[in-house]
Amino acid sequence: MGVSIAEGKSAIKPADFNAPYGLLIDGEIVMTDEGFDVFNPANNKVLASAPLGTRDHMERAIGAAKQAFPAWSALSADQREEIIVDFFNALEAQKEEFITLLSLEQGKPRHNQAAFEVNLANPWIPKTAKSRLDIKVLEENDDHRIELRRSPLGVVGAIIPWNYPYLHVLWKTVPALITGNTVVLKPSPYTPLCALRIGELAAQVFPPGVFNIVTGGNELGQILTESPDVGMITFTGSTATGTKIMSSAAGTIKRVTLELGGNDPAILLPDADWQDAVPKVFNAAFGNSGQWCIAAKRIYVHRSFHEDFVKALVEYAKTQKVGDGMDPTSDLGPVNNRMQYDKLRDLFEDTRRNGYDVPLGGVIDETQDGNFVPVTIVNNPPEDSRIVQEEPFGPIVPVIAYDDVEDVIERANATVFGLGATVWGRDQERALKVADRIESGNVWINQGQSHPDHAPFGGHKQSGLSVEHGDEGLASHTNNKTVVIRKR
Repeated sequence: MGVSIAEGKSAIKPADFNAPYGLLIDGEIVMTDEGFDVFNPANNKVLASAPLGTRDHMERAIGAAKQAFPAWSALSADQREEIIVDFFNALEAQKEEFITLLSLEQGKPRHNQAAFEVNLANPWIPKTAKSRLDIKVLEENDDHRIELRRSPLGVVGAIIPWNYPYLHVLWKTVPALITGNTVVLKPSPYTPLCALRIGELAAQVFPPGVFNIVTGGNELGQILTESPDVGMITFTGSTATGTKIMSSAAGTIKRVTLELGGNDPAILLPDADWQDAVPKVFNAAFGNSGQWCIAAKRIYVHRSFHEDFVKALVEYAKTQKVGDGMDPTSDLGPVNNRMQYDKLRDLFEDTRRNGYDVPLGGVIDETQDGNFVPVTIVNNPPEDSRIVQEEPFGPIVPVIAYDDVEDVIERANATVFGLGATVWGRDQERALKVADRIESGNVWINQGQSHPDHAPFGGHKQSGLSVEHGDEGLASHTNNKTVVIRKR
């Protein structure tokens, strides 16, 4: 059994942020023979060496999680909650160190976006740990009672992305753990460091094998998805990778939760308070330098104020500084990795080649050491352009004029994606009617994106499968079990 503060055992040792990084397997920090470089995206210098896990490491982690599952699932939810709260307390005690590390490995500014991510994630842990999926009585009479019970799936394989690498460690693991599952986590090789430091604390809190972390290349994810000893895969990332995971998981018919790409529309209705919306829409589009799945990626503005809105958005954007995340004057940071940087270079070149109107940005200064991409606004490109049809995942957004609300709803839905949308209008009833017709899993009205603690989150169409968060998200980590009890 791991350390438990609540039981009065020895205090948890803080993670050593200067120590070498190791995997977490079966309750032990495991050093590897080889490592791989993790780069600071603000200067592309090596930040640290992360452990390069092998097939053997991943199989050992899966085996440890499988062995730990019977005892962990046999604990009461209250017992599991107590341990998870100990984990939260340990993370909270080193919050400032995690904020710094997050900024260094991901690029987002420490003082705003990195702090926001950690301060969003940590309080969510004890709130989720309090959640319970109670037994539901479906029918009861003198002869029998029918109950719907839920049982954990076993080993959950969690594969997380590089855009919110601290947050996703917790979003993927806590729901699995509180419902009685054990976990094997694979972070992105671009941002594995926060996860590995979290592992140093988890090793002291959880029983051996309950929580495991293996870092390395993409082949480790395939081992996880193909393993017959893994009961579920939960993945956040691109739609292209999500299709491969579905295919790989099909061989063992394991449960899959996918939170994938998006091309989210922001629709400013004819009665929108567009002046008030300018900074909110900017943050919805360019927060985290556009590197989030639910960013507003297509801004549709009624023609009656389209020109004024574009001018105001440009002027506001000019006040936002793109710079090193450790610089307290930076509002936005660099793009996290060269792969994404190169994709954006290609998209910028397509925009330039087609002669689209670019009132702000549009040119990447490639002489800079870091992955810096300027905030870029593309004015009224054609609907079939790449900048409208594709998910940029970076700080470039089209602003498109429309005349008819029926037409803009059709255009908003004309995509394979369906993750989120924002609708802006003074008449809330009208805005709600528009929201009801948007084909997406999440719609925000007169505000940017938010994640209420107990609200399910998931996508429609090629933006995902199943949901995370809330009771529905917890239920996705369990099997239904119908029990019929004969009374006489």
